[in-house]
Amino acid sequence: MIKQKFMEPVMKALVNNNVIDIIEDNMMPFKKLMAYYNCAIMQVETKFNVLNQEFSLEYDRNPIETIKTRLKSPESIVKKLTRRNLSLTTRSITENLSDVAGVRVICSFTEDIYLLADCLLQQDDVKLIEVKDYIKNPKPNGYRSLHLIIEVPIYLKDEKKNMRVEVQLRTIAMDFWASLDHKLSYNKEIPDGEANILKRELLECAQASSELDRRMEDIKNRIVNK
Repeated sequence: MIKQKFMEPVMKALVNNNVIDIIEDNMMPFKKLMAYYNCAIMQVETKFNVLNQEFSLEYDRNPIETIKTRLKSPESIVKKLTRRNLSLTTRSITENLSDVAGVRVICSFTEDIYLLADCLLQQDDVKLIEVKDYIKNPKPNGYRSLHLIIEVPIYLKDEKKNMRVEVQLRTIAMDFWASLDHKLSYNKEIPDGEANILKRELLECAQASSELDRRMEDIKNRIVNK
């Protein structure tokens, strides 16, 4: 099933037999690599669950509302590599793609995002590769989120491997907005004029949700400090 999913988008996009031979030769290493990424996802998810449990015991509250995980599909991997004119090999994947494994953490409040990020990065087996703060510096369309590219070890039968994982931390409002923006971006049936109107409305919604996050956090802090 994995082989079929991996080969179909390649055969649609590429007719070069040499490229297909390369994919065939790398199929088993590819399956192993995806298993390693999946292990890294479980590792990071566990770290956040432990932090959430600790905060629950110590402060009687849970900073994490939801944790979502995803492994990039073979089709998406192929498209991204071919779009960048990169080779379709496992080495190319590990060297050039940092978002194959993804963990998204949904928080109630913006301050919890930075608190959790700091707690995660203080752990001695977590290495920070890159940070992009779209909360302090939102994208032009209004997108807000904190992105971390980290490297964590996974322990196999005979070896240890360091794997990269993309971590996204958002509030509930940020995640709701991003979900709607994603639907708009991938709906090709909407006329350009209507799409532009919806993009402007979404930008206004992003600004409103940012203010809502700020006000809700302020109310929470006033309640806690009473």
